[in-house]
Amino acid sequence: MANQYNQKLKLLFLLDDLLTNSDENNPIDAETLIIHLKNKGIDSERKSIYRDISILKEYGYDILKMRSPKSGYYIGNRDFQLAEVRLLCDAVQAANFISQKKTKELLTKIYGLVSKSQAEQIKNQVYVDNRPKCANESLYYTIDKLDRAIQNNRQVKIVYRKRKIADSNKASYEEKTHYISPYALIWSNDHYYLVGNNRNHSNLMVSRIDRIKSVEILENTPSISFSDVSEYKNYFDSADYANKHFSMFAGEPENVELICDNEIIEQILDRFGDSTSILKCGETKFKININVAVSEGLVSWIMQYGDAIKVSSPDSLKKMVVDRAQSIISTYKF
Repeated sequence: MANQYNQKLKLLFLLDDLLTNSDENNPIDAETLIIHLKNKGIDSERKSIYRDISILKEYGYDILKMRSPKSGYYIGNRDFQLAEVRLLCDAVQAANFISQKKTKELLTKIYGLVSKSQAEQIKNQVYVDNRPKCANESLYYTIDKLDRAIQNNRQVKIVYRKRKIADSNKASYEEKTHYISPYALIWSNDHYYLVGNNRNHSNLMVSRIDRIKSVEILENTPSISFSDVSEYKNYFDSADYANKHFSMFAGEPENVELICDNEIIEQILDRFGDSTSILKCGETKFKININVAVSEGLVSWIMQYGDAIKVSSPDSLKKMVVDRAQSIISTYKF
């Protein structure tokens, strides 16, 4: 009776064997498949293996037969190709808002998208540096709750904490409670952010998700519409918001004109996209007009290029850049 039950699982075991152990460099022949099934208590023969593989192919699995240099079957096209899996691994490694523990767990799951042999190949090629990783192990639960609140149009109560300077070497934090209408989760500059509205204010608020200590969904309290506190009316455009707000600093979008050296055109296009309108300004410079939030984040971005970028307008941004430069000069006066 047990063997009869196992026969019903035969197709699933066979598929799992091919997905886990086969690829174009490691085909599995029928005899090996029979042995693997035998180890699971399932008797089979060559004809039944051929028949089962035909069924799996008919269902849609790309199972190919190799005759040389090795003979056997292997999975051809998978849901994710090797290069795609490598990109996913690199992204997880680079995301410092994911803790070390969760990074390892995620990578293990991603490796399961390819064969064991291919997974080992990726492990040997993925570069692991010593970049800082988030220590907040509850991040997944925070993201899940925030996502559900956004989908259900509900406000959340969050406890937000920041590091503060203490007399001892021990980590010390200050905590504040906020009531937020959440609109979007945005990954920008290696951090994950929540964009929403603090119900005590009439504008948008940006919070680092890894600094959120706890989240409570207020099931009986609908969110304030983003159209009441932002420029977005029909839907909250996360990509547009991230593009306009440098380092996710809050600020009101304005038309900004910059005069830039020709040498930094690639950096400008990397930041604003290839469709950015560029006007020649003499032989060595070009001019761009962009609509972005005027903030300290924008000032920092401009100043990293030194005299290769000059603010043409608005005057308020000019003053912010000059004030920052003078502050730096005063700090280094001898």
